[in-house]
Amino acid sequence: MLAAMPDSAPSPLSAGGTSPRDGGDACPGTLRLHRADDGALARVRIPGGVLSADRADALLAVAGRFGDGELHLTSRGNVQLRGLDAECGGGPAELLGAAGLLPSAAHERARNIVASPLAGLDGSPPVGGWLSELDSLVCGSAAAAALSGRFLFALDSGRGDVDALGADVTLIAEGGDCLLRVGAADEVFRLPAADGPRAALLAAELFLRAARDSGAWRVKDLPDDVRTALVRTVGATAGPVVHHPRPRTAKAPAPGPVTAPDSSTPATTTTTVTAISVGVPLGRLAPAQWRLLTETARRYGNELRLTPWRGIVVPGPFGPPGPPTQSAQSGQSTHSTQSRRAAEALDALAAAGLITGPDSPWTGVGACIGHPGCAKSLSDVRAEAGAAVGPVGRLPVYWSGCERRCGHPHGEWIDVVVTPEGHRISHVRGEHRDPRTVVRNDPAALASAVSEARA
Repeated sequence: MLAAMPDSAPSPLSAGGTSPRDGGDACPGTLRLHRADDGALARVRIPGGVLSADRADALLAVAGRFGDGELHLTSRGNVQLRGLDAECGGGPAELLGAAGLLPSAAHERARNIVASPLAGLDGSPPVGGWLSELDSLVCGSAAAAALSGRFLFALDSGRGDVDALGADVTLIAEGGDCLLRVGAADEVFRLPAADGPRAALLAAELFLRAARDSGAWRVKDLPDDVRTALVRTVGATAGPVVHHPRPRTAKAPAPGPVTAPDSSTPATTTTTVTAISVGVPLGRLAPAQWRLLTETARRYGNELRLTPWRGIVVPGPFGPPGPPTQSAQSGQSTHSTQSRRAAEALDALAAAGLITGPDSPWTGVGACIGHPGCAKSLSDVRAEAGAAVGPVGRLPVYWSGCERRCGHPHGEWIDVVVTPEGHRISHVRGEHRDPRTVVRNDPAALASAVSEARA
């Protein structure tokens, strides 16, 4: 049975030997699959969460041909394909490679890059140039192939959203410059924006050297003195030090239309719809939902941005470019047309079961895969989360089937963990936890306790 197999094993396409640390890094990829109770699992890295419509089609084709047909979003804006047949061999990797989703077999698990999903859409600067360059640099670095599947780069547009996720190396846009953060240090280094991607790669390569003795997977795992020395070494090749504390709360894009100041009318406060944002209940997308999102993207900006909060942003434009003009036939302005088209797209996505506004009871609700997909889970937490859905809470809630808390959020949230004694509920604030409550075998009491904790 699949559950009795090793947790991860290289597929027939896996080339070359393993690095000295690979034996302990069980993070799955498309070449190294994870064996779960519901079949093999592939994790497809999507740098920055950015997908063209054609590549989204390719993911759906692989999920349908080899897996259970569904696509699962992760807390790093990647995609997991579940229920893969143990005999699928290198088939998924071959199709993904043909679609451009596997540019380097040696680096497939090292391409962990999150990016601000609203960059360039809400008035903040775009980070697409950084993203393309950093991904190319990582894939071109022989040393970077040794980065674990846990190591994370973040590209923040200045909103502080992905800076709050605790990445190992973070670039933050600030005017014409960028700030380079290593780990969670409050001190960052200022350097020209054009130098950011290369500086980020260098920081990762220096981390690998620093981690040789300890075998650390991430910057936070290094011994304190080694981590301090690493930051000092990175600073010696970067710019001046700036005090810039890391945000403690990661703020997801709000579901609904995304607007930005209209650059065509700088003297006014007019805004224009630049994108739409949707949430995905429990991060799980059925084929019809994924197909609708892909068709919507193809109709407008031909792009999907998967977010680290298990949501999707679909950039526009939703109307003809240029300054507002009056339609000879309808009398509607371009801005009205944009708003109408965005609203129509959101209505269709809402009808398909996606979260398109802040009043959805699923807003802020997350869960691991749970039982029966995971052998370590003590309960079907997805079903329990659905049964406990109620009024929208002030705080997000995440349900975990065991103490590992796979995919949990960052910042502040309500933590629900299944234990042998019952469901343990606690309020998490970064590294701190408030006193815990345990609810035993009482679904109504559990739903009430979670709702009260989120209020």
